[in-house]
Amino acid sequence: MPELLLRAQKDPAEATYEESLRPRRLAEYIGQEKVTANLAVFIQAALARGECLDHVLLFGPPGLGKTTLAHIVALELGVPIQVTSGPVLERAGDLAAILTNLPVGSVLFVDEIHRIPPQVAEVLYPALEDFCLDLVVGSGPGARTMRLQLPRFTLVGATTRPGLLPPPLRDRFGIVHRLDFYQPAALARIVQRSAGILGVKLEEDAAWEIARRSRGTPRVANRLLRRVRDFAQAQGSEVITLEAARFGLERLEVDAYGLDELDRRLLSAIIEQYRGGPVGLRSLAATLGEDQGTLEDIYEPYLLQAGFLQRTPRGRVVTDLARRHLGYPVLAPGGLFPEEAP
Repeated sequence: MPELLLRAQKDPAEATYEESLRPRRLAEYIGQEKVTANLAVFIQAALARGECLDHVLLFGPPGLGKTTLAHIVALELGVPIQVTSGPVLERAGDLAAILTNLPVGSVLFVDEIHRIPPQVAEVLYPALEDFCLDLVVGSGPGARTMRLQLPRFTLVGATTRPGLLPPPLRDRFGIVHRLDFYQPAALARIVQRSAGILGVKLEEDAAWEIARRSRGTPRVANRLLRRVRDFAQAQGSEVITLEAARFGLERLEVDAYGLDELDRRLLSAIIEQYRGGPVGLRSLAATLGEDQGTLEDIYEPYLLQAGFLQRTPRGRVVTDLARRHLGYPVLAPGGLFPEEAP
């Protein structure tokens, strides 16, 4: 059973840089300075005491480096890491099989940990606090409970929706960090580093252009870099210039603020069909033909952070910044269009 649920991490020495652009050490990690500085202290202290690192919860929007940090934690501790995800753990026995097979001191990384079923989360409570499993042996009148001791380990959980974690589970994490969107300067450094790994010649202005349009997300920045590289190569250019970067990004329909086609559809739908809002998430999802979770977890966080969207008790409302950016008239005081104003 564990073989079906776990994915052992490859030895980083065996992986080529082309396969992964992820940093392997805290010193290589760009951005999230407060998080990495604190983790460095906690890891150093745990190593000095010869103890396992306390359990770690990382949360924030997708693509900000939660998985990367989990692997870095294991490498900095010098222990193996085993990887699974919340949706895979359907039964309590699945998790019990994983926990009993963990090497001593290892890191167990659970991605999307908020999607663990409640009955599975119950198994985690004593495992995280006392490193033991409470099992029921037999059934009926002859059933008895048995406590099984587990090897000490560090759980690293990653989630985009920390509010969905059961409070007893959330409270058992000793280290909790939120990852925020990146500033363009950090993203430009990430893009330049990735270009070097990929063997791509990238001008500094082009790196900044890609960074500005990356929605504050390293995963998006690296994806855009790869696609811009393709466009530059198709044009026979060995160097990604500012002009080549802009050409590729325009072909990808990524505008100067990093908004893509669905972002613009979302904002335009609120403006055109709901007079700028407020509108509920369910109505908006039905209008766009998209899943509510996709809008709430993937698109809304950046639009809220960038100031294009506001979330009110009555629903979503677009801002004047969004209206100006998309070429719509800004409402006059009182919520009237200019031609309606007295």
